[in-house]
Amino acid sequence: MKHEEITLSTKKALAASLKKQMEKKPLKKVTVSDIITDCNVNRKTFYYHFEDIYALLKWMLEQEAVEVVKQFDLLVDYEDAILFVLDYVEVNAHILGCAYDNMGRDEMKRFFYADFIGIIGTLIDGTEKDLGLSVSIDFKEFVGNLYTEALAGVLIDCFKERKKYDRGKVLQYLSLIMRTSLPAVLTEAAEAEKTIRPTQ
Repeated sequence: MKHEEITLSTKKALAASLKKQMEKKPLKKVTVSDIITDCNVNRKTFYYHFEDIYALLKWMLEQEAVEVVKQFDLLVDYEDAILFVLDYVEVNAHILGCAYDNMGRDEMKRFFYADFIGIIGTLIDGTEKDLGLSVSIDFKEFVGNLYTEALAGVLIDCFKERKKYDRGKVLQYLSLIMRTSLPAVLTEAAEAEKTIRPTQ
């Protein structure tokens, strides 16, 4: 077995153990000792792969959700991507809730933000190209921040407010926003920038 395969296998085992521990107790009470004992590896192995338990949690969420979303063609399959994320949040609501309880809303939003800003940026660039527009980087970054902040907040509400959470409506609303507002905003921005920029 190649070194990369062994490394991935070890990381997956550590992530599975973290999930198991979080089913039993709050994240802040999960220790590296709990995880390495469960996985039958030594402490050095854990720290070779991860700086701490939070780094392991981040890697786990990235592998299980973020990396999968990146595989979607978001211009075509944005509804499937949204559905996948909602499914993931639903299945892992307890794990995400434990992380939230330990980290707080602001830190959890930063946690999601770091990964989703790149995905939203790709969607914005793709929409701009698809519509044949030219929009300033500053404006695209502003819109990217706005959408990512909103998306992170919605995802947190989905697993924290499960009784109020209507999966069908969340899918419908997010799809509507992605399908209509983003192209409209970019089109308006491109038109506005044409009038501001001097013609060459």
